[in-house]
Amino acid sequence: MSGTGPAEVAAGSALPPMSVRVTRADLVRYAGAALDFNPIHWNEKTADEVGLPGVIAHGMLTMAIAGRLVTDWLGDPGALLEYGARFIRPVVVPNDETGALVELSGKIREVREDGTARVDVTATFEGKAVLGKAVAIVRLPA
Repeated sequence: MSGTGPAEVAAGSALPPMSVRVTRADLVRYAGAALDFNPIHWNEKTADEVGLPGVIAHGMLTMAIAGRLVTDWLGDPGALLEYGARFIRPVVVPNDETGALVELSGKIREVREDGTARVDVTATFEGKAVLGKAVAIVRLPA
């Protein structure tokens, strides 16, 4: 937790931004962990045949990366009570060492009387949102 941590939360506060690079090697590791071997996540030809702009990251991987913004800020993954998002645009992962850059930010939308807060998360790739309605409900430290 650098800068503003959960102890200093107020509606409108921003979480520290984060940038994460996703490479094809990350896609392979995620596929193995999630048992999601859909070829759109590793095969250019298949991705092209189904109309994608290239090999894309797994939506759930993108969502997990965005969730990390919140759990890193909290310092306690167990304080993440709810988390949901819509997949609105794919993250295209080039076949190189650099990969795709996913940029993350978050804002405290509401601090509740019950000791929880709503965090709105933004995840972008090439300047465009890749998740919609990404919302986390967190338990704040006492």
